[in-house]
Amino acid sequence: MLILKFGGTSVGTPGAIEKILDILGDKDHSGRVAVVVVSAFSGVTDSLIAMAKKAAAGGPWTADLEKLQRRHGETGAAFLSGEDLRAAMAELAETLEELRRTLIHINGLGKLPDRDLDRVMSFGERLSAALLARIFRAAINTTGARSMPAEYLDPRPLIIARAEPGKGRYLAQETNRRIRKFFDDKGSRGLFVAAGFIAQTGEGTSPDLQSTVTLGRGGSDLTAAIFAAALGAEKAEIWTDVDGILTADPKLVKSAFRIEALSYEEAMELSHFGAKVIYPPTIRPALEQGIPIQIRNTFNASCRGTLITAGAPEGDFPIRGISSMNEVALVRLQGPGMMGVAGFASRLFAALARKNINIIMITQSSSEYSICFAVMPADADKACEAIRGEFKDEIAEAVIETPVIEKDLSIIAVVGSKMKSTSGISGKVFHALGRNGINVIAIAQGSSELNISAVISRQDEAKALNAIHEAFFLSGLRSVNLFLTGTGLIGGTLLEQIAGHHEILADEHKIRIKLAGAANSRHMAFCPDGLDPRTIKELLHSGGEGTEPFELSLFIEKMKAMNLPNTAFCDCTASDDVSGRYAEIMRSFIPIVTPNKRANASSYEYYKTLTDYSRNRGIPYLYETTVCAGLPVISTLRDLFLSGDKVRSIAAVLSGTLSYIFNNYDGSKSFSALVREAKAKGYTEPDPRDDLNAMDAARKALILARECGIPLEFSQVKIEPLLPASCFEAADVESFFRELEKSDGYFEERRSAAAAEGKALRYVALIEGESVRLCLRAEPAESPFCSLVDSDNIVVLTTDRYCNLPMVIKGPGAGAQVTAGGVFADIVRIARTLV
Repeated sequence: MLILKFGGTSVGTPGAIEKILDILGDKDHSGRVAVVVVSAFSGVTDSLIAMAKKAAAGGPWTADLEKLQRRHGETGAAFLSGEDLRAAMAELAETLEELRRTLIHINGLGKLPDRDLDRVMSFGERLSAALLARIFRAAINTTGARSMPAEYLDPRPLIIARAEPGKGRYLAQETNRRIRKFFDDKGSRGLFVAAGFIAQTGEGTSPDLQSTVTLGRGGSDLTAAIFAAALGAEKAEIWTDVDGILTADPKLVKSAFRIEALSYEEAMELSHFGAKVIYPPTIRPALEQGIPIQIRNTFNASCRGTLITAGAPEGDFPIRGISSMNEVALVRLQGPGMMGVAGFASRLFAALARKNINIIMITQSSSEYSICFAVMPADADKACEAIRGEFKDEIAEAVIETPVIEKDLSIIAVVGSKMKSTSGISGKVFHALGRNGINVIAIAQGSSELNISAVISRQDEAKALNAIHEAFFLSGLRSVNLFLTGTGLIGGTLLEQIAGHHEILADEHKIRIKLAGAANSRHMAFCPDGLDPRTIKELLHSGGEGTEPFELSLFIEKMKAMNLPNTAFCDCTASDDVSGRYAEIMRSFIPIVTPNKRANASSYEYYKTLTDYSRNRGIPYLYETTVCAGLPVISTLRDLFLSGDKVRSIAAVLSGTLSYIFNNYDGSKSFSALVREAKAKGYTEPDPRDDLNAMDAARKALILARECGIPLEFSQVKIEPLLPASCFEAADVESFFRELEKSDGYFEERRSAAAAEGKALRYVALIEGESVRLCLRAEPAESPFCSLVDSDNIVVLTTDRYCNLPMVIKGPGAGAQVTAGGVFADIVRIARTLV
């Protein structure tokens, strides 16, 4: 024997009802289904509630009633004809007339008592069940799929519940007796189509205005479980519009997937904390009688769904699923008058019970100084009132503080029976939350180790679910939601590299980089599901569809408001404005990757603020490419310090432009001609003075000095001017070159003098002691600086360990490909830390 339940979307359209007929007639169900429990058509219960409220307020509701009649009439006409249709429409009219009288009664009262609202809500299921019984009977008679007719069953005389409108608790013993007697009297005849969601109070057999009670929204699931338990069914099947219970809410977690099987206890925990596929009280009758429950999809009947049963096999993951309650309030009570006082908790919870307040979660400090509990927001003020009344003397004596309410909170619950035999679950949960900057306000874990619950800010709900889901179910996959400013030469090349390497990263290294936001100096665009790195540069350039004008503050606010897990910010600009916002971004627990030197070369105080915050809070701040592009200079310095080495001095060529010029300055061309050549080949900025003033090299040297622990300001860096002042005072680039030609003799004189000694000129940054200086000096032929080619950079590290033979780091120190590659590597490095 099988008991089936079909939800609102499963009965909401003629096409959906066709699916039900297919299911009832297939080989797994034909001849085996005793009861089909149905919900109201989708949206009808909400419409009934609205009609009742309008009636109570004296508003118009007759048009809604006519719409209700029209919808059910059209559904009947899609399947029935002739006498069958006429009988169905007469029955529909009779039921709606009863509803009309009920609404008139409410209108006369001028208010909406809970019991009258229950009565009104009951009509949705009654209408759908009566109509579907006729449709099933007509279809069955036509197809011959069954020999016995389908019959409408009003469950109210059978399911007896306490008089608690809106959430009636059924009385198992009396209900089971009545259901069994009813079916014993009927024998094994036919298929019954029962209205879900409704029951009655009292002993009467004829439902009246006072006796109808509903079992709570979602109560049709419970109706099916009640019938299954009372009749000892083989299984109860809950047919809905999803493939089963998923590892998380798919509306919030796109990567959620179906759970094949779970225990009754796991299902209760997940449904209690917000999993909406099954109504939480449904589990109780099935658990008591050992009846399996299977969640199936009406619109994908080939999927086997999720089986809830005793002794469900352990899954492949350490947890079974994650659920959340979107909105709760936390009530906190504390004070020394609670410590060591026997019976305090009893008084507290008795006071709350008298007010009929349901407690969702409880946690208490081990010192007994404080206790807090979660309730629905609507109950929070009522709970505080109950506490103030119960403990008025203690509050007056100031041994207990006035209770405090925190609102706009959510509860996330991590559930799984395998947790009790797997160490490190709690650590993994809270690491996932912590690395995403999600503050945990309260924690609870039962002694069964089946559930870890945490109260967090409501705005962090989706972020927390995704972070935990990735940590447990996608543990091999590490992802970054990237926000990029700057799509010029470096940023544009980075986008090309991400697009070109995306599949390899995902397939071979299990790293996924999703571009969630991007901006150039004029436009910006956002998409939580990811922008296309291949097309976003052109889209921003043209200001196409989906873009908006760029505003830095708005970009940062949107990045924070999207609140995506594993967010990272990448700055590929050279902007002081952007780098000036790094501290704000990091305070939102967002890692930063940047080739922009401005932040680390600004005030020492700001540099220390960023690096200390990164170190103390564990938020990555990666700027390897601020010095020597993709060369591992900064990371090498850090490794040396961490391993106990001490840097004695650093000598370096840090400008690709100056490196190219002096590497090729052999006397065959004048100095000014060589600078013109470098400009023509793209080795200099459009105005070469931006390179020849050595400011960029000085910023890099300052960063290296600070990485060595030297607390210098930029003004303390000594820069030997490479050019006379007249060159920098020239009105334009051509005027500059005319002035530079006047210095060709000076440079040739210095080059010749160096060559006479077997040396070559190099513009070198020197970091020694507590000082940084940049100067043009002659290097001997055996110097590592004379081994440079083209625009290579070089850093020579002399340390306690590398004193006789210094460490040399050499290679391309400029260029879009190597710089973007270094930025890309830092982004991947962030992904690899998310484990």
